[in-house]
Amino acid sequence: MDKLTERFLHYVSFDSQSEVDIDTIPSTKKQWNIINYIVDELKTIGLDDVSVDDNGYIMATLPSNVEKEVDTIGFIAHYDTSPDFSGANIKPQFIKNYDGSTVVLNKSEEIEMTTEEFPELLQYKGQTLITTDGTTLLGADDKAGIAEIITAMEQMLNDNTIK
Repeated sequence: MDKLTERFLHYVSFDSQSEVDIDTIPSTKKQWNIINYIVDELKTIGLDDVSVDDNGYIMATLPSNVEKEVDTIGFIAHYDTSPDFSGANIKPQFIKNYDGSTVVLNKSEEIEMTTEEFPELLQYKGQTLITTDGTTLLGADDKAGIAEIITAMEQMLNDNTIK
């Protein structure tokens, strides 16, 4: 399994579900578990100026490896998941070489995704899908973004041919 997928699967194991009608950011104390993990990971891979503020905003710097002055680029993702469905006990499943048929998320609960209901699935024919088992959220929109950003930063730190 590649580093990006491993990282993503680890992130989805954190229950970072938001709560509505809360005046604090982050909206739940359990979100600090993934926040602290990410901060430690950013330090471990070698980013500079890793910090987190009282609202859970994480920042880090990838130092430039060129001699000239260059603009700073920011990458943004979020770690909280929707309050509409459970974020605990995520059970990701892999559908390798997706064939374009109905995706059965949970046979016993009769939870599935049809291409009639989700025609965009057909764009992923032949690829590997990572889905929830239908009983929880996967949190893919946010945690995949974090995994992609951190994996890209790690690759740039380790490959000095990338300017």
